[in-house]
Amino acid sequence: MLKILSLSACATALLFAASGVMAAPADDAKTHFQAIGSGDLAVLMRGYAENAQFNWVGGPLDGTYSSPDAIRGVWEKFKKSQGPLKVNVDKLEESANPKGSTVSANVQFEGKAPIKLKFLPKNSAFPL
Repeated sequence: MLKILSLSACATALLFAASGVMAAPADDAKTHFQAIGSGDLAVLMRGYAENAQFNWVGGPLDGTYSSPDAIRGVWEKFKKSQGPLKVNVDKLEESANPKGSTVSANVQFEGKAPIKLKFLPKNSAFPL
């Protein structure tokens, strides 16, 4: 499970890069992490633009998903396999410039097993 969840955070990073317009990136990141944990697909999907590309590397959900329906389908599979997860976010930092913002954070999802992630700018996440 660690590999799958670490890669879902990577996909989350891609979401922030693809969505383009966000009023408060740090708040949006927290909301997105909570939506992953609760399996709230409506909230999770609202950040994806029509042309978003979602990359999940490794595990049973490995692939590139290039439409809202395909992205929703992968999150539905993830929700079904994981169930509700408790989410802890630590050291959330936002860096902004005129072209946009990046968010980094330590995120831990707790469910069947605790999974610690480092959510970083440049579309990457690493297990801690």
